[in-house]
Amino acid sequence: MALFDRNQRQRSPFCSTATFVAFVALCLLGLWVASSPEAVPAAISLASAEKQAAAAKADVKEEDSSIDATNTVKQGSANVVAAAGDAKGDQASARDQTFDDENGRTEGGDLVKPGSGGGDTDGAAGKGAEEAAAETDANNKDASGGLDQAATDAKECAEQAVAAANDAKESGAAVTGRGTPKNLTFEFDDENGKMDGVDLVKDDGNKTRISEESAKVEGAALTVKPVAKSAATSDTDAANTAASTTTSSEEEKAEALPTVQAELLTERAAQNGSFTTQAAESTEEKKNRAETKKKKGKKGKKKAAGGSAASASLASAWKLCNSSAGADYIPCLDNEAAIKKLKTDKHYEHRERHCPAEAPTCLVPAPPEYRDPIRWPHSRDKIWYHNVPHTGLAEYKGHQNWVKVSGEHLTFPGGGTQFKHGALRYIDLIQGALPAVAWGRRSRVVLDVGCGVASFGGYLFDRDALTMSLAPKDEHEAQVQFALERGIPAISAVMGTQRLPFPGNVFDVVHCARCRVPWHIDGGMLLLELNRLLRPGGVFVWSATPVYQKLPDDVEIWDEMVKLTKAMCWEMVAKTMHTVDDQVGVAIFRKPVNNGCYEKRAQKEPALCEPSDDPNAAWNIKLRACMHRVPEDPSVRGARWPEPWPARLGKAPYWLDSSQTGVYGKPAPEDFAADLAHWRKVVRSSYLTGTGIDWKTIRNVMDMRAVYGGLAAALREMKVWVMNVVTIDSPDTLPVIYERGLFGIYHDWCESFSTYPRSYDLLHADHLFSKLMPRCKVLPVVVEVDRILRPNGKLIVRDDKATVDEIQSVVRSLQWEVRMTVSKNKEAMLCARKTTWRPTEVETR
Repeated sequence: MALFDRNQRQRSPFCSTATFVAFVALCLLGLWVASSPEAVPAAISLASAEKQAAAAKADVKEEDSSIDATNTVKQGSANVVAAAGDAKGDQASARDQTFDDENGRTEGGDLVKPGSGGGDTDGAAGKGAEEAAAETDANNKDASGGLDQAATDAKECAEQAVAAANDAKESGAAVTGRGTPKNLTFEFDDENGKMDGVDLVKDDGNKTRISEESAKVEGAALTVKPVAKSAATSDTDAANTAASTTTSSEEEKAEALPTVQAELLTERAAQNGSFTTQAAESTEEKKNRAETKKKKGKKGKKKAAGGSAASASLASAWKLCNSSAGADYIPCLDNEAAIKKLKTDKHYEHRERHCPAEAPTCLVPAPPEYRDPIRWPHSRDKIWYHNVPHTGLAEYKGHQNWVKVSGEHLTFPGGGTQFKHGALRYIDLIQGALPAVAWGRRSRVVLDVGCGVASFGGYLFDRDALTMSLAPKDEHEAQVQFALERGIPAISAVMGTQRLPFPGNVFDVVHCARCRVPWHIDGGMLLLELNRLLRPGGVFVWSATPVYQKLPDDVEIWDEMVKLTKAMCWEMVAKTMHTVDDQVGVAIFRKPVNNGCYEKRAQKEPALCEPSDDPNAAWNIKLRACMHRVPEDPSVRGARWPEPWPARLGKAPYWLDSSQTGVYGKPAPEDFAADLAHWRKVVRSSYLTGTGIDWKTIRNVMDMRAVYGGLAAALREMKVWVMNVVTIDSPDTLPVIYERGLFGIYHDWCESFSTYPRSYDLLHADHLFSKLMPRCKVLPVVVEVDRILRPNGKLIVRDDKATVDEIQSVVRSLQWEVRMTVSKNKEAMLCARKTTWRPTEVETR
């Protein structure tokens, strides 16, 4: 041990005395800790020694850090006070305890450590690190006659005191188990997130139990290394600063320091790089089409007022929405006033988006007997009836095994109109007809049009394929709502008069099983929209009665489809006729990989689109009956098929090269790699362990402002799916997301999202709200978050501190439970849980 090394040079009397006093104090404190049933972490027992070390390094400046150690009290229950923010004396400590998403710290801050326990230990804990440090300091000064007379020796002594503390820990004087008794369990609220030396934060209502023996997150290997503070600024600052965690080696320090995350947190100030935006693409497309209608926008709106006063006024102002849709209200799809003004609904205009001029600020009521959803994978087979209390579809489609009523459950046998005997059997039928489809390797991202209850997409998970399912609202009662409640990706959308909100050339497979879409009418306009979305070499799987039945109407439709697909240069690569058992037939068409066929057509209909027509422009763009040319330049996206899944997930697309500037300012491939590394660190070291989220309850996730899809990629091993939303005014990186085998959608958060209420378990907003403020108010966006999120669902917000404070004010007024807020250098993170609270008053029309 360093303290008893006989070969060390002779120490000064001051040093010897100070070291002896420090060692005695540590031993006494360790003895007290070992005998206490609710021991204080070992970090506190080291406070005196670290205080001396900090005082000796007073020339090093430490940046301020802060943690909001407040927590919303659940109605009818007591709140557990965070140890770091204990009102009995740890306020100064809380000021320096911070949290980083990569390494268990705030951006650039230290690991958050548990403070003193509650109950009978409050008196001793009230002294805490400050009094222990002060007592030892006084003893040292008495023995030496003051620090001023031996500054050099004082510095040396401080180093020796730290060494003595380490030796004491090694010899058993300090508490074992990284500062906690091995079998000790602390109770605290999860505002402070990941604790030093703790492996898992488990959600337990309004408080969290922490134990080193807690069960690990499924599929995740999690380790967190402690990090040392830089230094204290003065004796006064040191006396008012909580003890920080120390590392045992310089190597550990370097490994734990923030790297990619600290750099990426400046992303909100970054430019678009070489990427354009969906808004620019769509605006240019409209301009090229010489449309005279004014661009719809919401510029110049002032941001909503924040602060506690706003929170207090909001708390008494919330009202329930007064809509005939009730608990199923989707503002942009249930705009009755706008729908009544439509001149026709011939092309399903009444099922398209018609958003209110002013985004709603009312709250959607929940079904009276709503319960937490059944967990995946059991939810694929059954859900709670009262969560989606609709039986019309069960009565109408029960004979096709879509959905059945069974007591308090709705059950899903896995059937569909074209696969009454089960989706997996049908999926294998397609694979048998075209082995090259190679589900889960070549064919990874699928679009299912007219999805029903999305059993096709739900069972494709078994083949490691990801499906974007869509269907119009209310064509079959609550079909998309059933899908989302089951834990299957789906959106409410219709193929009507406008392009779907996806870029061109991104889906590996497009599927339609009796989807009731009239593909051949209007010059094949709707099938040409699928042609825009389908990757060159991708396939369209069509199973419908015209494929295998000989009724006059079926024969007519089949003949029209054959004629249209031939004119589009689609090759019919497989066709299975009606079988006795399945009573279905499937036709599979493949999109060409070059433009040779287009040039050889005798008849030039459908026409080729003008070169100025952008296939990636998709936001509020009218459909046109034309075909886009296939990319043939080997360096252009779409000219080559992506690598097989899962290799495509972590590799930058071939069409991103170093001459392009990425979103964060680096060459695009490096930018992509840095983003992936960043989110892997955030997920591993923060989201899985430091937010109090029980990931076994998380299935439906939305990244409200995705960039390259890094968060979704980092969550790959979890049993979740992620809807990546690329906002229309941000860099258009959605093609990158699809290229890596993930999926997403364009959206403008100044409007409502096309999904049912209570659709998602977790919403993630990375610098979203501050970006929206110049264009629209924050309050309606938070209301939309409340609408989309399930009761007891979680919201994670990363943004500048002023914005996070404003969001926190609003969600508190909604009676949400704020689990954790942390901040550093004007950046902040909020984790909150939506409660079941709803107001009682209904808004007037």
